[in-house]
Amino acid sequence: MNTTQTEVLKFIEGNDVKFIRLNFCDIFGYQKNISIMSGELEGAFKEGVSFDAHAIKGFRDVTRSDLLLHPDPSTLSILPWRPGSGRVARFYCDIKNPDGTPFSRDSRYLLKQVLKRAEKMGYACKVGAECEFYLFKTDEDGNPTDITLDNGGYLDISPLDKGEDIRREICLTLEEMGIRPESSHHEQGQGQNEVVFRFGGALECADNLQSFKSVVKAIAARNGLFASFMPKPILEAPGSGLHINISLTQNGRNIFKNTADGEHSATVDSFIAGILSKIPEITLFLNPLSNSYERFGEFEAPKYVSWSHQNRSQLIRIPAAIGEKVRLELRSPDPAVNPYLAFALIIAAGLDGIEKNLPLSPAVNEDLYTADESILKSLSKLPESLRGAIALAENNNFIKSVIGEEMLMKHINIKKEESQDFEAIKNKSDFYKERYFNLV
Repeated sequence: MNTTQTEVLKFIEGNDVKFIRLNFCDIFGYQKNISIMSGELEGAFKEGVSFDAHAIKGFRDVTRSDLLLHPDPSTLSILPWRPGSGRVARFYCDIKNPDGTPFSRDSRYLLKQVLKRAEKMGYACKVGAECEFYLFKTDEDGNPTDITLDNGGYLDISPLDKGEDIRREICLTLEEMGIRPESSHHEQGQGQNEVVFRFGGALECADNLQSFKSVVKAIAARNGLFASFMPKPILEAPGSGLHINISLTQNGRNIFKNTADGEHSATVDSFIAGILSKIPEITLFLNPLSNSYERFGEFEAPKYVSWSHQNRSQLIRIPAAIGEKVRLELRSPDPAVNPYLAFALIIAAGLDGIEKNLPLSPAVNEDLYTADESILKSLSKLPESLRGAIALAENNNFIKSVIGEEMLMKHINIKKEESQDFEAIKNKSDFYKERYFNLV
């Protein structure tokens, strides 16, 4: 896509673009936007577009409420589902203070800082995402029900799978936006689907994941359905994961290249070890809802801090792959994440491992859902609740070093309130539905 402001302005003028959406997210990853007319875009590039930061949870208090959105020209995309005449374009934005300095709680900026650190160490990070979601029917007023679109299962086809046309529409829409899905299929749960993205730069992947969720929601609504990215919308059914695939390149070469064959380099081992060492304390940012913790320990969602090749019961696995596609797959995160913070913390943990030359623990080549207690008791567990995740993250020096003490405190304080609300209720299903179902 065009990357300079001049090229973008020419594209906008020559392609009947009348409306511009300036997208950003709050500290929890919930998307926000301001729309401007296309004639205002040049001014937005130069001066930014002001908004009330006090009205965004976790941003600013009322005494210093002005922040500015600066569109990133490299993120230009036409929204294909908007009208053909008077087209709508979208940019992701950097958030800045009135003096032009970066806003310290802009999670996109924080990810950029981690990627600069990686670059200084001689590495580039490639990230791909596998995102699961459920499709539910809506009632006559268009409100979501708890009835899934179909009764299909893993890799089923029509007529059991009734989501194939919707997935096709999602994938074609993403392609029109310059996002490359690799594959899509019906997942294990009734009405559950998955789309896998081609790997790319970490910032690009985070942007694309935000776009993906918007596209899925929009296409589902256009088909009279509701898409949910809630980690566990049906308590007795499989949860929805966000499997994050990461590789490192050095001088253009994937240093994971031979890892699938068991030939680990010391750098790869230390990168994986770094992630494993920090996972418990960053789980709050990878699994941010009370509902997230319903998913762990069943239906191929991990529960223990361990790794292996191919084994889907592990937290980290090295999938079978060839050459440039060899990578690690982190299986604990879920789709409710702020992807910028999640990627920043995961990558920073791996870089810490490299800097400290951390040794990698032996692979656990066991099915951890059926393994003997003698094996399980030697393994560390992921937090079992939002409250437990908060306790591990609070005042954590590693997290402070990546996202800043101010951001961590804001996050912790808001999540403590959420956890207290959850612990005070009698019916967790009602809490999940009222608190998360329509939001995530």
